[in-house]
Amino acid sequence: MTQQKKIITFLVAGVALLVLPLFLQTFGNAWVRIADVALLYVLLALGLNIVVGYAGLLDLGYVAFFAIGAYMYGLLASPHLTESFPAIAAMFPDGLHTPLWLIIPVGAGMAGLFGVLLGAPTLRLRGDYLAIVTLGFGEIIRVFLNNLDAPINITNGPKGISSIDSLHFFGLDLGKKLVVGDFVVASVSLYYYLFLALVLFSIVICHRLELSRVGRAWMAIREDEIAAKAMGINTRNMKLMAFGMGATFGGVSGVMFGAFQGFISPESFTLMESVMIVAMVVLGGVGHLPGVILGAVLLSALPEVLRYVAGPLQALTGGRLDASILRQLLIALAMITIMLMRPRGLWPSPEHGKSLQPAKS
Repeated sequence: MTQQKKIITFLVAGVALLVLPLFLQTFGNAWVRIADVALLYVLLALGLNIVVGYAGLLDLGYVAFFAIGAYMYGLLASPHLTESFPAIAAMFPDGLHTPLWLIIPVGAGMAGLFGVLLGAPTLRLRGDYLAIVTLGFGEIIRVFLNNLDAPINITNGPKGISSIDSLHFFGLDLGKKLVVGDFVVASVSLYYYLFLALVLFSIVICHRLELSRVGRAWMAIREDEIAAKAMGINTRNMKLMAFGMGATFGGVSGVMFGAFQGFISPESFTLMESVMIVAMVVLGGVGHLPGVILGAVLLSALPEVLRYVAGPLQALTGGRLDASILRQLLIALAMITIMLMRPRGLWPSPEHGKSLQPAKS
């Protein structure tokens, strides 16, 4: 493809992405919400791709960083802490309303710190053993969130945190619709544009990381850790960096999720969420950014689209099969079919298993 065709393709794709929520909201805000959730999962998949795709470290507890970011925003932008702790209420008589420019670095930093803490004791583990440890870490975080309501109520336990502030961006409240003349932009559409900007920014970061010395070091560790260590790569620091950087993406996505939903609870951060994020990376194409994005969009949007298929199928069976079970069955069949037909993913990397070729001058 020539450079001119690439530019035209990117321009058309950019215009389509900008117009998409305005088109979808004519059919109802539910379709825009599906697009919003898909973008959040793209952000999560991009972060996990750093750990799994670039560094080759199987992480089944990635949803923990998602939860950390969401609860950081929930605690710092809701009445929960001021209602539970009189000292905090005295310090903030108008309530805690943390601005966007502050909560994103805090959520990303806290998730990144926990990512390094997870990576430190697992440096000698590989493969299945690493997967089991990270799986346990994710469950530990969920159990803590579910039980930290006594003796001191920090997370409000299984009841979750509600009344979370919507995001404010340069004086614009994303929780309210925007009226421009006779045209109304729904709140979910405003969130879409913010999520899209974060995804595009994350794609640029991931792409630059892939081409950097750090990215090449991660890929060397992925292919053969012993050989990478023999070549002078500090595998310990590289692994910790992969865990930390991947976790920051999860933290930012969690912050966006908390603001978008307005309510968070431990039920949103189960093991199945981690499995689905890993499936997005694997089904799309491990280590390949376009494939990871495609996998995240398909696996996040497919369950919602299949709601319109499972209902008629349930009617055909006379109501003997539950619609939600049918939906999960269809998703599972689709995943099995993809893996049988495309074992390396829908859009695998042409460089998978090889070092990146030097750029042509």
